[in-house]
Amino acid sequence: MASLLIKKYPNRRLYDTSESQYITLEQLEERILAGADVQVVDAQTSEDLTQITLLQIIEKNGASQLLPVPLLLQLIRMRNDEALAEFLGRFLAIALEVYYHSRKGAQVISPLATLPFHATSALARLLLHPPWHVDPYPTPAAPPPTPPPPPPDPTASTSAELAELRRQIAELRSTLKTPRSLSRRRRSG
Repeated sequence: MASLLIKKYPNRRLYDTSESQYITLEQLEERILAGADVQVVDAQTSEDLTQITLLQIIEKNGASQLLPVPLLLQLIRMRNDEALAEFLGRFLAIALEVYYHSRKGAQVISPLATLPFHATSALARLLLHPPWHVDPYPTPAAPPPTPPPPPPDPTASTSAELAELRRQIAELRSTLKTPRSLSRRRRSG
């Protein structure tokens, strides 16, 4: 169904420009349920009233129960946080779209698909009991540990080390030659 432009007049009447007739809030809800996207504007100022009108429909038909009180309280407290508004709008739109398509696709596969999904109850728990508490002064993360120095390259010996090793080898040879020569002399004698 196409997008509908609805004009709202000061007397609170809604005018469907595609049908050229006045409609009630209930009729607008029916069109939305049928798949129509709507834009509601003030007839005199052209101010966008879509959100306000949709919230009226949600409140009137009891769908407001989908929004738990703790979430509504948080929304009121953080109403001026534009980053939150953008994040929450995108997050909820994506989450609802995924839920809708998953449920619709699952109904074709299984009649048990009308049972609540685990994901929706997890989402509800998240919204009811948010695990986040924004700290205005978060502690900085600890810097990553410095890696240990690389082992010395065995081929990069200095001349002093070589000289020391040669001296030690010569000393060992001399100590090994001395006992052998003494033991040979004792045997021959």
